[in-house]
Amino acid sequence: MAAGQTVTVYGAYGHTGRFVVAHLEERGFVPVLAGRDVHKLRALADEHPGLEVRPASVDAPASLDRALDGVAAVINCAGPFATTAAPVIEAALRAGIPYVDVAAEIEANADTFARFADRAREAGTVVVPAMAFYGGLGDLLTTAAMGEWTQADEAHIAYGLSSWEPTEGTRAAGKVSVERRGGRRVRFRNGRLEYHDDELPTLKWPFPHPLGTRAVIGEFTMADVVTIPSHLPIPEVRTYMTTEAAGGVVAPHAPAPTAVDEHGRSAQTFLVDVVVRSGDAERRAVARGQDIYAVTAPLAVEAVHRVLTGRTRTVGVASAGEVFDAPDFLAALSPHITLELRP
Repeated sequence: MAAGQTVTVYGAYGHTGRFVVAHLEERGFVPVLAGRDVHKLRALADEHPGLEVRPASVDAPASLDRALDGVAAVINCAGPFATTAAPVIEAALRAGIPYVDVAAEIEANADTFARFADRAREAGTVVVPAMAFYGGLGDLLTTAAMGEWTQADEAHIAYGLSSWEPTEGTRAAGKVSVERRGGRRVRFRNGRLEYHDDELPTLKWPFPHPLGTRAVIGEFTMADVVTIPSHLPIPEVRTYMTTEAAGGVVAPHAPAPTAVDEHGRSAQTFLVDVVVRSGDAERRAVARGQDIYAVTAPLAVEAVHRVLTGRTRTVGVASAGEVFDAPDFLAALSPHITLELRP
C-alpha cells in the first residue's frame, strides 16, 4: 500500500527529518521535501534524486497548502513545535490529510490536544503528536505493559541513555520550553501537570541488563506526561534520565551527534524501562536500541503507514498508545528496537 504514496516531510533537512526521509524511501513512500530554507532543501534533494522540493513557511499558509497539495500525509519534523505544530496542523486539516509530528516539547503537545481535538474529530482525520522516541515510544510501552488493566496507580519511565549529544533542534526546543515555563520545572502528579521550583533529586534506578543500577535524575520530565495521561487513567506519571545523559544535553558546548555507521546513526545506545503499578501488582516493558533520533524515523513512518492503511482505533488528536494496537506496533519495530514485556 505504501508504494508510490507521497508524504510531505516538513523540516526534511533537519537531523531527524533526514532519518525520516530515508526511512520513508525504504518503506516505499515518496517523500516530498518541505521546509523554510530552500537552499537546504535543494541540497537534500541532491542526495535523494527525483524528490520534489516545496519550500514553505509557517508564516505563509498558502506555502504550506502548496507543500501539502496532493500528498497522502504530512510528518512535521521542524521544531520548535511551539511555533510549527499549529500552522502545519491547520494546513493538514485544510488538505484533509493525517498529521504526525515528532515533538518532544511538553507544552506544544498539550496545546495540540487542547486546540485541535474537536476539529480533528469532526473532520474525521487523525492527528498524532509526539510520535517519536520521547512521548510515542514511552506511551506504546506503557500501554503494552498495562495489558488488560483499565487503570493503574503509577507509571514510571526510566531512560537509560549511554549519552545524549543534542541536535540544534533539541537545543532550540529546550530553550523555548524553558522560556514558556518561566524557568520552572514540570511534572505530572495527582492527575495534572504541575509547575514547580523544586530541585530535581538524584536517585538509583535498577535497569535490566546490561545497564544495571544507575544514577538517574528524578522528574526529568519528558513528553510522556502528556501522551500517557491523554488516554490512560494513571494519576502519577514520572520520568527519569541517567545522569550522564542529563548532563550532556544541558552542557553548553556538547557536540552534535556523530554518525558511526552506514545508516547515519550515532554510537548512542538506549534502554527504556517502563514500570506500571496497580496496588501491589507491577508490570514492566523494556525497549533497547541505538540512537534516539534515528529510531524516531521508524516510529513516525510506521504511524503514517498504519493510518493510511486504516489500522487505527480512533480519529481526532490521539497519542500512539490510543490510536494504535500497542503490542502489534512495537512488534513491527523489531528491526530497530528489541522489546521485552514482563507481565
